[in-house]
Amino acid sequence: MRIRLKQAVLGAVFVIFSTNPLAVLAQAKPMPPLPVKAAPATRATLNVEVAAIGTLRAEETVTVRPEIAGRVATIHFREGQKVRQGDPLVTLDQEEYQAQLASSAAQLALEQSSYRRLQDMDRQQLASQQNLDEAKAKLDTARAQQELNRVRLSKTAIRAPFDGLIGLRKISPGAYVKPGDDIVALESLGAMKLDFRVPETYLARLAVGQRLAARVDAYPEQIFEGAVYAIEPALDEETRTVLLRARLPNPDNKLRPGLFARIGLILERRENALVVPEQAIVPVGQTTFVYRVTDGKAVMTPVKLGLRRPGLVEILEGLEPGDLVVTDGQLKIRDGAPVTVLPPAETQPPPGANQG
Repeated sequence: MRIRLKQAVLGAVFVIFSTNPLAVLAQAKPMPPLPVKAAPATRATLNVEVAAIGTLRAEETVTVRPEIAGRVATIHFREGQKVRQGDPLVTLDQEEYQAQLASSAAQLALEQSSYRRLQDMDRQQLASQQNLDEAKAKLDTARAQQELNRVRLSKTAIRAPFDGLIGLRKISPGAYVKPGDDIVALESLGAMKLDFRVPETYLARLAVGQRLAARVDAYPEQIFEGAVYAIEPALDEETRTVLLRARLPNPDNKLRPGLFARIGLILERRENALVVPEQAIVPVGQTTFVYRVTDGKAVMTPVKLGLRRPGLVEILEGLEPGDLVVTDGQLKIRDGAPVTVLPPAETQPPPGANQG
């Protein structure tokens, strides 16, 4: 009797354990696809850049100074005025230099007459060669003196050496100036020089002609582009940096000498680089992954990263152009999980819209 009861109990237990899992599996529902946002891997041009800071300088700059002494007779410019090369800036009093030129002209005429008379006497063998040579030397000296006085007279008119913008004058009409006294600064602003330094580690990658973009605090929203045209041969021994000089076009005269500039120097341009949004990158330990959407499933794919730019990351290995990668929703999915890609925000119907 006991043996039969045990067999009945065991049979019931066997039936329960053998049929219950099948019933649970039959009633289980497949996991619904999880909504995620995704974007394709695309091709783009990336620049390898080095950041630097620099100072703007005028293309040409000079402090106008007189070469001779004299009284300022006329000032021909207004402060802040644009001038062309050769325009008169200041005229010094010319009376003294005109008198010197007239005196030298008279002396030259006298020496010419004396020399001609000695030539006539020499043809008649009435003058010595020594007297003729001395007369010739006096004639040459008189000519040189006249030319010197003519040059001095011309220097009373001080002219602009190049096109530019006049600064603030430091003299007044009637002032007596000596050689080397400051009159006014002249700056050429049609193009600007930009001096900046980069660490010596980049020396092998520097070259004339490399492009750069500069920003200045005066115009924070504007980018000024230019190119390197000269590299200092020697490095600075204290800072171990290389001095470069670039030229920036300045057609509107916005840039001025002395401005501080933030520079991005392009060392290399990578065409057709494969990039994905930086939100797609999932770091796991020392390895980086992305979730690639394939046949409606998220496939965890290891990738090798390259350059980083705001909002973008270069992919060196692991993806192909056009591969769809998850950019939002990575925390709620796993490898192999079914997903549904949400349409871009601009194509989604507004909340409460009639779905038909």
